[in-house]
Parts: sequence; structure tokens; C-alpha cells
Amino acid sequence: MQVLHMNKGDGDTSYAKNSTVQSKIISVGKPIMKEAVLEMLCNNVIESMGIADLGCSSGPNSLSVISEIMDTVEAANRLLGRRLVSEFRVFLNDLYSNDFNNIFMSLPAFYDRLKEEKGLELESCFILGAPGSFYGRLFPTNSLHFVHSSSSLHWLSQVPAGLESNALKRLNKGKLYISKSSPQSVVDAYLLQFRNDFSLFIKSRSRELVAGGRMVLSFMGRSSTDPTTENSCYQWELLAQAIMSLAR
Repeated sequence: MQVLHMNKGDGDTSYAKNSTVQSKIISVGKPIMKEAVLEMLCNNVIESMGIADLGCSSGPNSLSVISEIMDTVEAANRLLGRRLVSEFRVFLNDLYSNDFNNIFMSLPAFYDRLKEEKGLELESCFILGAPGSFYGRLFPTNSLHFVHSSSSLHWLSQVPAGLESNALKRLNKGKLYISKSSPQSVVDAYLLQFRNDFSLFIKSRSRELVAGGRMVLSFMGRSSTDPTTENSCYQWELLAQAIMSLAR
């Protein structure tokens, strides 16, 4: 939690320049996000709308999500002929070591686009950083109306218990994922860690969301109940081979 982050900056190997897959995932989920925002607007009177993007990282994707949410609100304003939201409070969250500087430096251009394309003044949109793990409380009680998280929640908060590098017994030797050679105890350890993490995530957000608020979450899953199928762990196998080769 203290050291993990996407590649910083905006160089050729940075996350900012290598996050098109994550952008595609966000694009696929846009209809669901729009539907959720509209449902929330129909059931709530909102003076100041609290929005959080959890796992914002340091590229352009997070601000594109915020822009899409604002577009949906503005479309609803035009449809109903009245302003449903007076101002936006936007919280960008990631771990402490995330490159917030990169995303903050892109804000002036983002504010300019808000004014040119949507007619929104700087005084109606407040964007703040919220460093910390989303596996725990991040925001005050009843402060958020909409929570978004994409390509983030498949990352666990820690190595599952019993699989640490200093464990007495190497249950998953040479592997950093559930492989065909992993015993059932490894599968159980990953499942327990995910259950604990996701339960804590839901519990934390339930305190922070207002009644009638919405969440849209997208993260890695699989179509098979077998965690060792190729579409589940092919990329992890390649990574494991590279690390083992480097170690040798």
C-alpha cells in the first residue's frame, strides 16, 4: 500500500501514455454510468454533488469520467429545463504514492474545457485529491452522491495471509497468482482476502454515500469458475516467467 503505484510522469513508459485498455473499459461502461447518474438525479434534490473516482491513477482517464458525469447532469438539466445540481465536489483518490502532480497539472486545461464546452465556471466545480486506500474510510459521512471506480478493485489490499514471501511454508512457490500447480489452500487464501477487502470497501462506502446515492464499479473478472484458465492468468504467467528469469 505504501509503495505500489502506476508508472509516474508522462514519458513513454508512463501510465498516462499506456492506459488505453483502461480507457476502453471506461468507455464500455458509460451507458451504465449515465443510467446510474440519471436515476440518482430523479430521486434526489442536490445542491452540491459529491463525486469520487477511486483509483484515479495519474493519466487522463479519471478526468474523462468526471467530464462524462457532468455531461449527463447537463443533459438532464436541459431536458427538465432547470438546474438540478448547483455545484460539483470532485474527489480523486489513489494510494499515497500515486503521481497526483501529473493529474493536477492537467486541471487548468480541464477547467478551460468545462467553461468552453459546458459553460461551467470555476466556482461551480471543486476538484480535490484524496490520498489513501479505498479499503477503509476516505470521506465524511453522507458526503458523496456518486462513486466511480474502474480497473482498480481487483487489486487486493495485501498479499493473502500465509502467502507472504517470509512465510514458513512456501504454498505457492514460484508463482504470484493462482496457477494450475497451486493447492486449494492458495485458492482459499485469495478468496478470503478478496471477501475481506470487498466487504470493507462496501461497508466504508455505505457510510460515505447519501441515501439514494449510486456506485458504478468495473474490475477484472472471469467467465469461468476455474481460476486457472488461460483467460484468467495468462498475463500473470508471462509476468511470473519474466521475474523468474530476472531472478536467475
